[in-house]
Amino acid sequence: MAVLVTGGAGYIGSHMVLELLDSGEKPVVLDNLSTGFRWVVPESVPLVVGDFGDGELVARMIADHEIDAIIHFAARIVVPESVSDPLGYYENNTSKARSLIASAVKGGVPHFIFSSTAAVYGDPQNNPVTEDETLKPVSPYGRSKLMVEWMLEDVSHAHDLRHVVLRYFNVAGADPKGRVGQSTANATHLIKVAVQSALGTRPGMEVFGTDYPTPDGSCLRDYIQVSDLARAHMDALRYLRGGGESLTCNCGYARGYSVLDVIDVVKQVSGVDFPVKISGRRPGDPAAIVAGNDRIRSRLGWQPRHDDLHQIIGQALDWERRLHNRG
Repeated sequence: MAVLVTGGAGYIGSHMVLELLDSGEKPVVLDNLSTGFRWVVPESVPLVVGDFGDGELVARMIADHEIDAIIHFAARIVVPESVSDPLGYYENNTSKARSLIASAVKGGVPHFIFSSTAAVYGDPQNNPVTEDETLKPVSPYGRSKLMVEWMLEDVSHAHDLRHVVLRYFNVAGADPKGRVGQSTANATHLIKVAVQSALGTRPGMEVFGTDYPTPDGSCLRDYIQVSDLARAHMDALRYLRGGGESLTCNCGYARGYSVLDVIDVVKQVSGVDFPVKISGRRPGDPAAIVAGNDRIRSRLGWQPRHDDLHQIIGQALDWERRLHNRG
């Protein structure tokens, strides 16, 4: 049996492929390479370049590789972009996910793990936020992901497809062994932008809003290290294979850092005082959102290993230097 990883040539997906290999699994990657990279997929891993919304292609992959689980990462993820291009986000993140889920049902795949997002909570009233919080996404990105959660819930009642939904908070860092990391040059992740500014590949960076109701006025976020997140998916896969029922879990450390906190740590770790411009708020950004993680710890047995912002930023800096040396 094998595990189909959509978006397996991207940032989080490539870490998942390594986690599967390290665990003795057989990953198979489907990626259109729009934001992913062929070179991050190990040569031993089958890579099919194509669209996860292509039902015929996915059906062939399920049959040819005897897929028993799908881990679905592929998506568009930029919140401000989703505000300006909502139809594009509903097409890619929601409509194509519907096709992928249908292919799983038709192909008899019993397990599905979905990369969702803390954006489904919108601007929560309580932090840390639990999975039982009212879902009020404020961006098309968050809504596009919530619709997929709803589809999976409905499908699980009608068909033999059990799922785990993992709601990511802010993913950061790189593989501690230096094998993969965030490689997209124009990625919008805060830590990626900050380390590029420290290394001079960007002239500086912007902070979008310092008038939020937070201790220093900038947005407060929970940053989860990417290999810890990949292990959460591995725990979810073991849970489903062990007969676990469909489940939704937050993925975060239950600790928040502000945008200005993160920039200060990047400056400390890099030793570079790069320019920072203060700009107005962006649409779709909640003031603060921190993960409650009791459920993922108790139900999946997840235990983080890299809950250290200095370590996470050090990994991101090391990976950015490797990318620069690649040319």
